[in-house]
Formats: sequence, C-alpha cells, structure tokens
Amino acid sequence: MKFEIITIFPGLFENFKKEALIARAIKKKIIAINVHDLRRWTFDAHKSVDDRPYGGGAGMVMMVEPIQKAVRNLKFKVKSKERRARVILFSAKGEKFDQKAARRLAKYDQLIMICGRYEGIDERVAEFIADEEISIGDYVLFGGEIPAMVVMEAVARLLPGAVGKKESVADESFQTNLLEYPHYTRPEAIKIDGKVRRVPKVLLSGDHKKIEEWRREQSIKVTEKRRPELLKNF
Repeated sequence: MKFEIITIFPGLFENFKKEALIARAIKKKIIAINVHDLRRWTFDAHKSVDDRPYGGGAGMVMMVEPIQKAVRNLKFKVKSKERRARVILFSAKGEKFDQKAARRLAKYDQLIMICGRYEGIDERVAEFIADEEISIGDYVLFGGEIPAMVVMEAVARLLPGAVGKKESVADESFQTNLLEYPHYTRPEAIKIDGKVRRVPKVLLSGDHKKIEEWRREQSIKVTEKRRPELLKNF
C-alpha cells in the first residue's frame, strides 16, 4: 500500500513515520508513506498555493492548478485491476470516516491524500480531481494533516502483517458493529479510592467458552449503553 500525502507542511509527518507500528509496517514494506510538498507544483516565483476567493469573503482559498499537477504526477500511470488508486480530499463536509470506510480503502494499492489549509480548497478539486471527500468528525481543524494520519493508521493496521496477531484486529470495536469488550490485566485485585477492585472471575476460570460468551455479552452491553444506534445493523 502506497500512501501519497499532498501538503504544505510536510514536516508534520516526520515523527509519525518513525514511531510505533507505522514505522514497523514501513520497515517490513507493508506500506510506504511518501510526503510531498505541494509547493513543488506551483508556477510562480513565490510558490503560491492560495489566492483570494471569488465573490469576496474571509481567508484564502487553495488553488486548483498545483493540486491537479500533483495528483497527475503521483497517480499510477497504468490503470489495472492489479494497481488500484484512490484520491481523497479531507473536508469538514465529507462523508464521515469509520471502520467500514477503512476496510474499503484497505483494498486499494495507492491512496493519494490532499490536505487542505486556509479557508478551504477550490471546489473544482472536490468535483473533478478527488474521488471522494472524507471527514473524521463533526468539528473543524486547521488542516487535513491529522485526518490523513488517522486514515493511514486505520487502514494500515488492516493490512496483512501490520499487526502481530490477526485476532487483535478481528475482535476490535466496529469490526462487527459492536464496541469492544473490557480488558483486564495484572494485578488481579487492586485498591482504588479505598475499595478493592477485582478482575471478573470468569476471566480467571480458564474456561474459554465461558470467557468468549462473557466477552460477547459485555460487547452488547457496552454498545447498548454508549452507541445503541450500532445495534440496528447488528
């Protein structure tokens, strides 16, 4: 999987690429993260990527031309079933990103991610260049760089070999429209706020069938309490 990031702040991704499971996935050649400075594709001496909005208004708008050139340069030149590419624009008005979207995007070979800044991006990028617009939530950020990191983490960990145990991915929240069951580790008992808090006995029983049933019951209870709308699709 190749992630191609188009941004005017490439430095934001330096530590992201060097840490934890993302760094390991890169080392194992499961993924490649290529960060590109949009100013490479500008056409004036000032390397301008934005201009004043037509019709007036606050802020500046990112221009079409540099983004168009960047996408054309980065996208797979040969289209085939073996090499599938998708161009993503991050936008507050995009479709909300979820685990289902992560699974869908994990089937591609190349994801080109356009990270906006300023007041916004010329609408023609969304209409004619990007394949889809994605939002990571109902709030507004300074730009698309953090959403790009969110999508990369969610997608990368679904790829074979990125996570140590397959079960770690299969049992997680949203994989089956249920939130994940509670986890416990040592010590078995600990005093918190003057009261002894213990690990549920069933987890100490060694009875794998009962443990599996308990975990499923807990997933349903947690989902009913916190995200009941998910049970409509369960």
